[in-house]
Amino acid sequence: MSSERAAAVEPGSHPRLRESSSSSSPPMQLRIADHPVRDRVQRLVTLALSLLNEAQNLARDKAFTEASAQLRSFNIAEGIDFYKEVERFEIELIRLALDRTHGCQAKAARLLGIKPTTLNSKIKLMGIEY
Repeated sequence: MSSERAAAVEPGSHPRLRESSSSSSPPMQLRIADHPVRDRVQRLVTLALSLLNEAQNLARDKAFTEASAQLRSFNIAEGIDFYKEVERFEIELIRLALDRTHGCQAKAARLLGIKPTTLNSKIKLMGIEY
């Protein structure tokens, strides 16, 4: 007969698990005595967290693609206000960059290929809220 080791399941306060959990139940931490099992469970937790992160990135990429398609969908036959369209496009790009960088202007500026001071002045000038 094989000897089985008990695994204690306790409520935990692991921050990565709490952030990623979409359910209302508290996240759980496992305390497992058997090292190979603990290592396997830890790898599964790491994999699950990376899959959740990838799903969030895909959702953001989908939103970016949809917003880009919307920006390109205007009828030039009816005539357009060029400067208004350029400003609208610029505002949307800035919002998307700020959203992608969680509001960090320095990272958003790097993503857009402009200086942080330029981005900051555009945000103030155009009244962009994020």
